[in-house]
Amino acid sequence: MKPQRLLVAGLLLAALVLAAVLWLAPRLGRSPALSGYVEGEPLYLASPVAGRVDEVLVQRGDRVTAGQRLFVVDPAQLRGQRDQAQAEVAAAQAQAADARKGQRPVELAVFDANVAAAEAAVRDAAAILRRVRPLVQQGYYAKARLDDAQASYDGAVAQLAAARKQRQAAALGAREDQIRAADSRVSQAGAALGAAQARLSDIAPLAPGAALVEDVFFQQGEWAGANQPILALLPDDRVRLRFFVPETALAAYKVGDQVKFSCTGCAAGLTARINFISPRPEFTPPVIYSRETRDRLVFMVEAMPSARLNPGQPVDVEPLEPRR
Repeated sequence: MKPQRLLVAGLLLAALVLAAVLWLAPRLGRSPALSGYVEGEPLYLASPVAGRVDEVLVQRGDRVTAGQRLFVVDPAQLRGQRDQAQAEVAAAQAQAADARKGQRPVELAVFDANVAAAEAAVRDAAAILRRVRPLVQQGYYAKARLDDAQASYDGAVAQLAAARKQRQAAALGAREDQIRAADSRVSQAGAALGAAQARLSDIAPLAPGAALVEDVFFQQGEWAGANQPILALLPDDRVRLRFFVPETALAAYKVGDQVKFSCTGCAAGLTARINFISPRPEFTPPVIYSRETRDRLVFMVEAMPSARLNPGQPVDVEPLEPRR
């Protein structure tokens, strides 16, 4: 072989070796990426009572916002219970207000008449006593006649005092314990009304937050059983990454730490914040635990991604450096 060819071959080999070194150097000290996937936890919405589905306001694949109405189940039964509770509240409030009032004017007029009759009786008894006293003193009547007139007068005065007390009591409201009992009935009726209104709102629930409608199980006109899911939501805050960290590297991961990840077709520079680290290890693949298989011991870690992803999508998570 000619010296020129040897020189060219040597230079070519050196170039290949240099390229290989440059390609491998950044990777020799880097740990392999951690495998994981995107996990979504659906939220199943149902009605607490059985009934016909009157309206379905969303379809599978729709995006919903917080407070958006999703479906309505026949409200006739619960609406009747709410109206009954409202009537009971009004009745209890009227009874409580009546307990604080005196009797009606017509009823008070009866007591006024009794007072007037007692006053007239006192006047009559006083007149008789005035006529009898001097006659007894002059000896025309026996002293027993004066005693009878005095007793009649005292009795009339006592009856007048009783009639006036009855008139005063009639103008007052009920006793304090009766008023407290009436107020308690108002509170009880109000609590029943609140429960009826809450159950009425449960048959027309609102979206708790931004979410994707994952599935719709009943359509308008179908009969849904009590507590049977009518649709499933996938809230944005219930979509997270799940990846597995070797036991030897677990100390580098803490709740609140941020990790970087990538996935096919995703934008660059995605991150996620760790919100859960499993307290229990697992083996992958399942093997019998021994010191020789300890390198297969892993812990599941969950993290909230910075971007909305599709459940089931595989991801590669960049390992964190060991803590010093």
